[in-house]
Amino acid sequence: MSNFNEIMNSLKDVYVIAEIGANHNGSVELAKELILKAKKAGAHAVKFQSWTNKSLVSEPEYRANQQYHDDPKKHFGSLREMVEKYMLTPDQHFELRDFCIQNKLDFCSTPFSQEEVDLLESLDVPFYKIASMDITNHRLLRYVATKGRPLVLSTGMATLGEIEEALDVIYNISVDSEIYLLHCTSLYPPDLNVVNLRNIPMLRQAFDLPVGYSDHTIGTAVSIAAIALGSRIIEKHFTLDKDMEGWDHAVSASPHEMNIICAAAKDLPCALGGYKRVLSQSEVDKREKFRRSAVYSTDLLKGHVITLEDILYKRPGSGIPQNYEKFIVGKTLLVDVKRDELVAFQDIG
Repeated sequence: MSNFNEIMNSLKDVYVIAEIGANHNGSVELAKELILKAKKAGAHAVKFQSWTNKSLVSEPEYRANQQYHDDPKKHFGSLREMVEKYMLTPDQHFELRDFCIQNKLDFCSTPFSQEEVDLLESLDVPFYKIASMDITNHRLLRYVATKGRPLVLSTGMATLGEIEEALDVIYNISVDSEIYLLHCTSLYPPDLNVVNLRNIPMLRQAFDLPVGYSDHTIGTAVSIAAIALGSRIIEKHFTLDKDMEGWDHAVSASPHEMNIICAAAKDLPCALGGYKRVLSQSEVDKREKFRRSAVYSTDLLKGHVITLEDILYKRPGSGIPQNYEKFIVGKTLLVDVKRDELVAFQDIG
């Protein structure tokens, strides 16, 4: 069983995807190093992106982007040159998939055409990840739905109506499709005031589906908050060096940051608990040590009528609690008592 199936069947654990995407920069060796670092950090999967120079970008778009970006440190040359450098061949897909299997890590990827869906099908991926840009690509959605594998559908840039249409397309092909939504803000990075993490419970309620979060923010705080809001999946871009040349390194998690996210994914679901107010037996047992009991503020003689000033409250909590004070004041002492002695009901009447 893959990590994905095991965790999703648990109904509470969080599945962490370290998205390598194109951060391998066209190097299989760098991709393998990223896989090892993701495993060490505690991720359950690494995700790549599967495209060719013909499946993602049109010729007019290539011609319009002869210099893709003004910052040569991040983006070199033309868009065509970058797409061709960063795409993985089928053989490289298999090599990286096998390397993931050796290291007990799920290999997954985002396909951008039917041909790439077929490639991933031959790789026996645990699920298909649909990019935000393709939530309205009904042709691709229909084709992926025919494969019968779980779908992880990113919702960046989409209205609720577009999400509903995408789900209808999938369910019309396979009514039993296993679908997971990812809340996403398709900006790199987004300003925090447009992240809208409360969309996570909203989407869960609106569509009655498990919801995760695809995080493009800087740092770890937003991913951790998403886990606290009930995300079942956390997807975060991953790099060894945020200053490396390439598309997504600057908005990616470092190995240290990925370790923090994975630790939160492991610990927070247990800490979240449920909505029912339940005290553990250990906490109940603490009452005797941590709470206070009624004690006498001074030495008093038999026959004295107890006043409010005669009572203080101190540890331990094994005696009469503060909220029982009305049952003490006004009573008569049946015995002599000493200062700081616990008040006992058998001694008053």
